Amino acid sequence: MTVIEVAEAIKADVLVKGESCHKAVRHVVASDLMSDVLLVDEEDLLLLTSLASDQVLRTAQIVGAVGVILVNGKPMPSSMVNVANDLRMTLAICPLAKYDACVAVHAALNRA
Repeated sequence: MTVIEVAEAIKADVLVKGESCHKAVRHVVASDLMSDVLLVDEEDLLLLTSLASDQVLRTAQIVGAVGVILVNGKPMPSSMVNVANDLRMTLAICPLAKYDACVAVHAALNRA
């Protein structure tokens, strides 16, 4: 499944479609600690987080993530959309709690 398909499956609103929006998701990382995300050595990963910060997008770019889904319906600074556009990073927002989003992503990926 692509980032866009995963976002649709968990009823997330896609705010920015980045360059990798049609790339297949092979791994998912759910974390609010960007230092932990920096240790992940996998390709084509999707980042689920409730940390509403521009730094999330910059970290996602460093690790080569295909996209970021902000969970818990958290309000985010308007600058996040600007940064996502600048980095050409797919950004979506989801009302589900992080645990529920992880379960929904797992179910969606196993259906595909």
